[in-house]
Amino acid sequence: MTTLRDLSHYLGLSVTQVSRALNGHSDVNADTRLRVEEAAKELNYIPNLSARRLVSGRSGVVGFIERSYDGITRDISLFETVTGLSAAFSERGIQFVLHLTPSQTAPDSPDIIPVFDRLARGGSLDGFVITSPQQKDIRIRHLQKAGIPYVVHGRSSMQPDYPFVDIDNYAIGRRLTSYLIVRGHKRIALISGVRPLFFVEHRYQGVCDVLKENGLSLPRKWLHNGQMTEALGMTSTVRMFSAGGERPTAIICSNLLIAQGVYSALAALGLRVPEDVSVVAHDDVVPPVFPDNFAPSLTVTRSPISESWAPLADFLIAAIEGRPVAESQKLIPYSFVENSSVADVTNA
Repeated sequence: MTTLRDLSHYLGLSVTQVSRALNGHSDVNADTRLRVEEAAKELNYIPNLSARRLVSGRSGVVGFIERSYDGITRDISLFETVTGLSAAFSERGIQFVLHLTPSQTAPDSPDIIPVFDRLARGGSLDGFVITSPQQKDIRIRHLQKAGIPYVVHGRSSMQPDYPFVDIDNYAIGRRLTSYLIVRGHKRIALISGVRPLFFVEHRYQGVCDVLKENGLSLPRKWLHNGQMTEALGMTSTVRMFSAGGERPTAIICSNLLIAQGVYSALAALGLRVPEDVSVVAHDDVVPPVFPDNFAPSLTVTRSPISESWAPLADFLIAAIEGRPVAESQKLIPYSFVENSSVADVTNA
């Protein structure tokens, strides 16, 4: 097995220089760091984590805490998150682990705090990736107060003072709503995630602000929130179109799974997309569901969730090393893809 001393002899550098280059210290110039990294790959050098821990006081391991729940093994989004983050950290020489808590330990429950403390203060993990943040998120507040490194996928406020990677959910809500209004729609429904989540509130506010600017509103009966699954799309659509009174002419879906349910429910009700009801959605680009799989193809805002993994890994490493927060905040851009799921309305 190749050791640091082997790399040192091979490169003609001291063991200290090689070690500092592999650990990303700022006093090593870029050319030397690249030379050392390439040699490490060539000689198949695998860091001795125990030795690294003794020298640096770090474990070289970061984690993601998730609550166990029924159907977790079938959750495609969780699978994409764990595999994407694992690959990104692995490329940076960091181990990534998923830690599952009992089903009763909710992310917004005080019971989650001892889990973070045990893993961090026991020396097992150097830092954490936080996902699905809520406003006044207790996990974020505790980690910040305790000085434990973390990075957030999403935000818990508009202008957070911690490392994060997010998309502009407010702008996405505005973009989808504005497009429908330009096409003549005035009766617009929204099916989205659980309301305590900040991205849900953020996107909802974007929808409502555009409606208000155009003299419109979102009736409570046309706002449906829950776990973002195909079942939510189906049940929400059936409720809206089975009740008496006015019906929406368009539905905004917060992801493609919801949109699948909406399409299925409308077909069961004998309604056509887009002739009777127009549908738009946000696309995180998570297989196996894509806009072109829909008939007709779905109009979407699109921002691949996979583009978050690399910056999340970089920002958590930066937090562990104590670098400035301002250098570790990023909004991933989104695009708008117009397909065939929206029809013009002239007398809505």
